[in-house]
Amino acid sequence: MRRLDRDPTRPVYVISVAASIVSVHPRTLRIYEDEGLLCPARTATNIRLYSEEDVRRILWIRHLTQNRGVNLAGIRILFELEERLGTRILETLFDEANAFDEAHEQAAAGPGSAPDNASGNAPGAEAANSPKPQPQAQPQPKPHAPAEPVGADHHR
Repeated sequence: MRRLDRDPTRPVYVISVAASIVSVHPRTLRIYEDEGLLCPARTATNIRLYSEEDVRRILWIRHLTQNRGVNLAGIRILFELEERLGTRILETLFDEANAFDEAHEQAAAGPGSAPDNASGNAPGAEAANSPKPQPQAQPQPKPHAPAEPVGADHHR
């Protein structure tokens, strides 16, 4: 029996399965939809169905929020720019950021060190199973100077 080729645009995953694939709560996917970041297909009975492309998009959203500090409004703007320009700017940004991070890690580790993960794969390629990068150590303030100006706004 011949196996059908997979169509990455074909909606096949219900919300619980899609959420499980990308390790998020189904409510997170509903929030992404409310924010205009996703538009899953709907069945005649209004059940959300996600495609492989939707799953890849969710992985991008997770990468940008967790690893790059981009908020959902910023992600929406990036997706809109990418669509308007017709280019894969997110992949370019991802590759540039990885190159910068690897150079920074090599410089911090000293000469002769090789980076732990030099694959440079974009989210979706192996992102679901790849280990998360460890947080970088933050520089400590000088002992004679206060850590933050007095009366500093603590909203970040």
